[in-house]
Amino acid sequence: MECMVYEERSGSSESVECGLDDEACRRLLKRLGGLAEGEFGWVRLIDPAEDELVQLAEELGLHVLAVEDAVNARQRPKAERFGDVLAVALKTLWYVEEDEAVETGEVMLFVGPRYVLTVRHGQVDPCAEAARRLDADPDKLRFGPWAVLHAVLDVVVDAYGEAAAKVRAALNRLEDQVFSTSRVDHTEGIYSLKREVREFRDAVQPLVPVLQGLLGGPGDGRHPPKALPYFRDVADHLHRTDIEVRTLDELLNSVLDAQQARVGTWQNDDMRRISAWAAIFAIPTMVAGVYGMNFAHMPELGWTYGYPLALGLMALASGLLHRAFRRNGWL
Repeated sequence: MECMVYEERSGSSESVECGLDDEACRRLLKRLGGLAEGEFGWVRLIDPAEDELVQLAEELGLHVLAVEDAVNARQRPKAERFGDVLAVALKTLWYVEEDEAVETGEVMLFVGPRYVLTVRHGQVDPCAEAARRLDADPDKLRFGPWAVLHAVLDVVVDAYGEAAAKVRAALNRLEDQVFSTSRVDHTEGIYSLKREVREFRDAVQPLVPVLQGLLGGPGDGRHPPKALPYFRDVADHLHRTDIEVRTLDELLNSVLDAQQARVGTWQNDDMRRISAWAAIFAIPTMVAGVYGMNFAHMPELGWTYGYPLALGLMALASGLLHRAFRRNGWL
């Protein structure tokens, strides 16, 4: 666990990384309960145990339902108010190129009057990058705890955009394979990428109304009025990513249709080849069948050139059919 206390005006901060039972952590948590105007605290947890989170919730006065949501890392993006505390659930997302898979995690933020609590589940930690951005731009600290919420949202949405670009590149490679001259069925790969895009949509689309709800209007108590342009900027980036993900999903449907059409074309080509060869072999079969009837009065059976004539007729008829099928593209 890491505890940080920021001064909004000066941009300075005090941080300590410790456990809940450490004396330094207890002092900082006690200080969070009595922070003066112009100060706010940020407590960062990574995959906490339930008893740890319950203990910290008692220190901060969090609602039991909010704690339950933070422990169970299976929440869809949402925002709920518990008294004067705003609870926001976000999906973190990144693309693993080696496996061509979208991996997800979760971050839960509790924004109180003078503190922020973040609970992270998963490999990627947007809170670390958010803290770095706040350190690089301390002027945003004047927004208090909302500065942390904006920074984390900004990092998460930027990661969405980067992942969308990588998924787009994977889709382009898949399109090139589908429309190549090789007869390889890529249906499984298309469905696999489509599942990843669906997971992407589950992270992005529910967040759009959540972020729109956070915007509100100046003076409505949702956020400092001067922070509104920053949240609008994040909402704009999220909207572009949402459109991109929807487009990727539609393109995958088109690629799947194209793949199925190509498979159907391949099957038709195979059936034409089979039919052409069946017609070619039908001629010798018919001639051999005629002369295999063993009737007593068949003049050709006693003719010296009857046998080579029958073979020549088979070869000539088969050759003419083969030529005709080749010219029509059946062979």
